[in-house]
Amino acid sequence: MVHQSIPPAGSGAGDDLLRRLEFLNEVGVALSGEKDIDRLLESILVAAKRLARADGGTLYRMGEDRRSLRFEIVRTDSLGIALGGSTGERVPFPPVPLYDEAGGENLHNVAACAVLQQRTVVIDDAYTAEGFDFSGTRAFDARTGYRSRSFLTVPMRNHEDEIIGVLQLINAGGGNDEGAGFTDTDRRLAESLASQAAVVLTNRLLIDRLEHLFESFIGLINAAIDDKSPYTGGHCERVPLLTMLLADATARTTEGPLAGFTMDEQQRYELRIASLLHDCGKVTTPVHVVDKATKLETLFDRIHLVDTRIELARREAEVEHLRARLAAREQGRPEPDERALQARLHVLAEARAFLRHVNIGGEAMSAADQQRVRDLAAGWQVTDAAGERVPLLTADEVENLTIARGTLNAAERQVINRHIELTIQMLEALPWPRHLRNVPEFAGGHHERMDGKGYPRGLTGDQMSVQARMMAIADVFEALTARDRPYKPGKTLTEALTILGQMSLGGHIDPDLFDVFVRERVYAEYARQFMNPEQIDEVVEAAIPGYRGAVGK
Repeated sequence: MVHQSIPPAGSGAGDDLLRRLEFLNEVGVALSGEKDIDRLLESILVAAKRLARADGGTLYRMGEDRRSLRFEIVRTDSLGIALGGSTGERVPFPPVPLYDEAGGENLHNVAACAVLQQRTVVIDDAYTAEGFDFSGTRAFDARTGYRSRSFLTVPMRNHEDEIIGVLQLINAGGGNDEGAGFTDTDRRLAESLASQAAVVLTNRLLIDRLEHLFESFIGLINAAIDDKSPYTGGHCERVPLLTMLLADATARTTEGPLAGFTMDEQQRYELRIASLLHDCGKVTTPVHVVDKATKLETLFDRIHLVDTRIELARREAEVEHLRARLAAREQGRPEPDERALQARLHVLAEARAFLRHVNIGGEAMSAADQQRVRDLAAGWQVTDAAGERVPLLTADEVENLTIARGTLNAAERQVINRHIELTIQMLEALPWPRHLRNVPEFAGGHHERMDGKGYPRGLTGDQMSVQARMMAIADVFEALTARDRPYKPGKTLTEALTILGQMSLGGHIDPDLFDVFVRERVYAEYARQFMNPEQIDEVVEAAIPGYRGAVGK
């Protein structure tokens, strides 16, 4: 926002012009540093009013169809009117058409005329001006008791010679001097400011559009990942939001080791971009690994093959029993006991139920259950289509069914883990501008650990930025509470915080950030937005392991 002002005109016209030129230069510098479009537009109009000592003014922008001008900022000091910009008050006036319904040029409106004829229009008194329709202005004056007199209307032309808006000033001299009009100096200074402002605005719009294009491209990558895996699709959306919740909480905390942490808007944007891209390497991860809902799933769940072999074993047992009975009858011997067959069938039925159960995966599989899988593989055989006797379970099925945690075997977990290496490679290959140069480090560190046992680089906590450590917490908490995973239900708040706290004690995540996460109730805000009501239980913070209370030390 431009806050400079021009002292009242002194005795010397040269001194006054010099002060105004100095102000014009200061405004140019201030405008070039403004990044918010609304504040930029407001600054342009405020600066123009001060430069020409006008009581009121309006800034119009060209409509997307280039057939109308829309009101952006309206100011009238003597009436206390301030609409648009930082006020939050929408300008209620309809756009000014540049053409009528028949396609004719709207030269009766002074702002439209300035655009269509590409010239500055200076009017000393709107009530006596010929060729323009000021009926709307007269109606406004009648309602407010105002007297609109002099108008200075300047088209805003950028460096590509394209008119992108109109700057209009009203009542020279601040409205106090009824005979005052805008001078030729006012016109030239206003034209100079309008030209500078048009270039700055065009550049700002171009930057905003490029940023929007960039973020849309990121969204395209995440959509591709989502489309590959509907089970983890929401992850790419939720982790950035949780990361920013934790970042904002850390920035506002006033106690503990992180009390001095701050982020400006550029740093917040950098972290947001990094969190949006934190899993971009997953675009290369095979679908059957990402979506592996059970231990035996590849392109389909191979538990059905195991079911078929057990059914084959069951029928072989029945056939063997019937053949034994027939042979016994033919040889006049006692027939085999039916109970032995039923016992074998019962064992097979139990084996089927057991294998289907352990195929689901979970937090942990006991050593006894793992051994039982191996015993079933070694103790039962069936005849295949070639007439060969083969184990009930293949070596690959044994390896997968004995996975201790989750559903991924060692090779598949390596494939999954490789996504972070690919993420880093992809991001480090991009020519990041200065304000985004930390994106690869932020995004590439969310699987590292404070104790150096993470991956892919084995960094310790003091080798990682605070932002990367934030993302690690967000990534874990989202995964724990997610309700769209095929291999587990989403955990409650207490369960998730307990696991997170244990990870803090175990050197996995940053204990200081974990304190902020709990103390500032980041988990509660996230739960309100993304978790099912049945997951949101009452958290007793003092009982959470690893949480050190009000002040982290």
